[in-house]
Amino acid sequence: MQTKHNGRTTRDGIRIHEAADFAGMQKAGALAARILDDIAPHVTVGQTTGALDAMIEGMVNDAGATSATIGYKGYRHASCISVNHVVCHGIPGDKVLKDGDILNIDVTVIVDGWFGDTSRMYVAGNLGRKAERLIQVTHDALMIGIEAVRPGKTFGDIGHAIQAYAEGHRMSVVRDFCGHGLGRVFHAPPNVVHFGRPGSGPMLEEGMFFTIEPMINLGRPDVKTLADDWTAVTRDKSLSAQFEHSVGVTADGAEVFTKSPGGIFNPTRA
Repeated sequence: MQTKHNGRTTRDGIRIHEAADFAGMQKAGALAARILDDIAPHVTVGQTTGALDAMIEGMVNDAGATSATIGYKGYRHASCISVNHVVCHGIPGDKVLKDGDILNIDVTVIVDGWFGDTSRMYVAGNLGRKAERLIQVTHDALMIGIEAVRPGKTFGDIGHAIQAYAEGHRMSVVRDFCGHGLGRVFHAPPNVVHFGRPGSGPMLEEGMFFTIEPMINLGRPDVKTLADDWTAVTRDKSLSAQFEHSVGVTADGAEVFTKSPGGIFNPTRA
């Protein structure tokens, strides 16, 4: 349920969108989610991450949309593809997928000026037990974070819910990267961290749009960025997983703009 918002900005710099703006985010989010559905059959042993990215770029163009990442701070690809111990911002290229590899594919599209941003996990070939458990916990941590979204709660409540769940399963939450506000811009306030104290941070208000995108490691939370200034990896080489949705705060909870049309957001639940 949405009511009329006044399009203002909070004292924390967070945009409160109009009720009509939800339609723009729904359209952009739906395309991003559909692209991630459509790429799934192509994530196979022997495939390269560069070939997957080329397919994604073609899907964006065929839809008459724009890739938000091509040209962003010099980035040249329509997706980030992060394999195994790569936490985020993996650059597509010549890497050949092997049996058991897990990977996150992150896509952001622009449709009629609105940004749809989402990522999810995939597996090439057979999924190992530890990797399966990591993917399940990461997916469930995202959904638990989304359940914490409602007016009157805080961003600290979201982060605490994610952190408590992941650490309760003896996994760690990456601190170096976070979710973000979006709408007619790619990145905007607030920073949506995936750890924190209940009741801390800005208060959630109806009409806020942002991503929640926890990165969970099997090992320690420490990461490092490689010499390409993009690729972030776990320092201990442990496996990492990530899921991301774009959401809007409604009168009584959250609307997810990037739901999988085919219901295949989580490969362990397909």
